[in-house]
Amino acid sequence: MTEHRFVLLMLLPAALFLSLLVAYPVALLAYNSFFDVKLIDPASRIWVGLANYADALTSKRLLESAIRTLNYSAFALFFELVFGFGAALLFAAIANQSHLHRTVFALPLMISPIVAGLLWRFLLVGNIGILNHGLAALGIIPNPGAIKWLSDTDIVIYSVAVADIWLTTSFVALVSYAGLTNIPKDLFEAARIDGANAAERLWHVTLPMMRPVIAVIVIVRGIDALKTFDLIWIQTQGGPRQASEVLSMNIYQRMVRYGDLGQASATATLFLVFMMILAGLAYWKIWRPSHG
Repeated sequence: MTEHRFVLLMLLPAALFLSLLVAYPVALLAYNSFFDVKLIDPASRIWVGLANYADALTSKRLLESAIRTLNYSAFALFFELVFGFGAALLFAAIANQSHLHRTVFALPLMISPIVAGLLWRFLLVGNIGILNHGLAALGIIPNPGAIKWLSDTDIVIYSVAVADIWLTTSFVALVSYAGLTNIPKDLFEAARIDGANAAERLWHVTLPMMRPVIAVIVIVRGIDALKTFDLIWIQTQGGPRQASEVLSMNIYQRMVRYGDLGQASATATLFLVFMMILAGLAYWKIWRPSHG
């Protein structure tokens, strides 16, 4: 047996597993999107072609949900990268003395999104939230009801993202720290000898060498943020007045509340294609140049 055939043979179980748990559901999702299928009678199907896609693309509520999803994801990913990469730089600066700090920093990763959502709901909700009472006690706001984190339609989508930032910044920090430890020390020494200061070493040495790691973080965390459901649902259930309804919630509402499996499948298929394109762009713009 040749080495190539041996590799294919070893990959066969994983390929069969993925085909069963990923390829088949995705194919079924795309298939259902071309039919008018009601949840109360899924055996009854009426071929509608691209009508479900046309309805999805012309839906004002869907467009608003898509914009909110992008706002939520960009906001969460930006602060996770800033805080996580900053923490990783601090861990790398103290090197072997950062074991305890890294362990404590990773604790939020052990908390489920449902629990994290409940925790931040208690912190932010109405005029009884712990955060507002703390701010009022410090004199930053006049009273605990001054800022309505989860009921103000202008800020609610960013308020629910705080829980996501708190929950997954540690993931970004640990992955970034692993990347930083693999950068050869000789590069920093050479830059230091050439007279580069800390900011110049960060910009010209650290960030270029961290391109593949940043690409992984952006793709993994970006897709994870785009498909967030439970963390937001437990805090607001998409309210007030759909102001925190993201695409995953829109799909859920179409299928579970309205029982329209065809429309939900079309929306989910469009969402899947969009995420694949976004992941491809992230790979091409961030990772690919480092191999050029």
